[in-house]
Amino acid sequence: MATTNDLKNGITLDLDGQLWTVVEFQHVKPGKGGAFVRTTMKNVRTGKVVDRTFNAGVKVDVAIVDRREMSYLYREGGDYVFMDTATYDQLHVPAETVGAMASYLLENMTATVAVHDGIPLYVELPASVELTISHTDPGLQGDRSTGGTKPATLETGAEIQVPLFVVIGEKVKVDTRDGHYLGRISA
Repeated sequence: MATTNDLKNGITLDLDGQLWTVVEFQHVKPGKGGAFVRTTMKNVRTGKVVDRTFNAGVKVDVAIVDRREMSYLYREGGDYVFMDTATYDQLHVPAETVGAMASYLLENMTATVAVHDGIPLYVELPASVELTISHTDPGLQGDRSTGGTKPATLETGAEIQVPLFVVIGEKVKVDTRDGHYLGRISA
């Protein structure tokens, strides 16, 4: 239990049975009336962002969210199996929880898994990952100039847009937040 005076960016609160992460907060002391705390919060499960105002000193429940480094092992049915790198415990994470991160997930890749009361909340990958191009159309002579892109399939099955000069078998750096091509990895 904490008060609204203890709020910080990134803290996770348990409000009305749902988990909310404080994105931004501001203590306000108007000239007239009592002080209050204006917050912008993001729902951990749905990603919905809301603004909420609390009176100063009101008690709020702080949720304990355990963020652990885990290694992705394999896919089993509708679940992704991760192993805690410290304890070697295995955790089954539903596909809905992994979400779009599944497009960039390879076996033995390290990810951060957030867990609350034994339930996985979300999976975070590094901002960029290195993946190999498994299929793309060949570039034509003269396609070395800037500006043109073509679709390419990564080894994970995800499809991204790459420059015309990229060929099959090349390693590329991909932004996991939006799926953009960031560059080639030199061998």
